[in-house]
Amino acid sequence: MLCDECKKNPACVHVTKITNNQKVERHLCEQCAQSLGEMKVSLNTSFSVHDFLKGMFSHDFMEGNHFHNEAACPNCGMTYTDFSRGGKIGCGTCYQVFADRLEPLIRRIHGTCGHTGKVPKRTGGTIEVKQRLKRLRQELERYVAHEQYEQAAKVRDEIRSLEKQLGC
Repeated sequence: MLCDECKKNPACVHVTKITNNQKVERHLCEQCAQSLGEMKVSLNTSFSVHDFLKGMFSHDFMEGNHFHNEAACPNCGMTYTDFSRGGKIGCGTCYQVFADRLEPLIRRIHGTCGHTGKVPKRTGGTIEVKQRLKRLRQELERYVAHEQYEQAAKVRDEIRSLEKQLGC
C-alpha cells in the first residue's frame, strides 16, 4: 500500500481519527507522517515503566482532578502529588491513605485491585481455602440470581464442606 499523501513510498504509519462519529483512516509513509505531525520521532529508544507511570500522573492530569492541598501519609509523609511526580508509593500505609485515588489507577492497569498471587506454604493452605470460599460464594450468588438452583445447591454443599475444614 502506498502513502496516501505522496503516493510514492510504502505506507508504514496508519492513523485512524474519529471526529463527530466520522472515522477517517490515513495510510502514510514515515516522512509524510512526520511532516504532517502524525508521528513524533524520539532518539530515546529505552522504555521505562517508571517513566510511563510518571507520565500518567503529569501535572495536567492532576489539575483536572483537583488533588491540591491533600493530606500526607502519617507514616512516611508522602503526598499524592509526590507520588504523581515520582511514580512510586512511599510505604504500605500510603495504599490506605490514598486508596480512593489509587484503586481506579490500579484497576485500570491490572484489571483488578485484589492480589491473587502466590500463597506462602507456611500458612498451611488456609489462605487458599479462604480464597476458594470467596470464589464459591460469588459463584453461588450468580447461580441463585440466574435461578440455577441445582448448581447452587452443589456449590452450597462445597462451601459447607470447606467451612468445616476451616472450623468456621
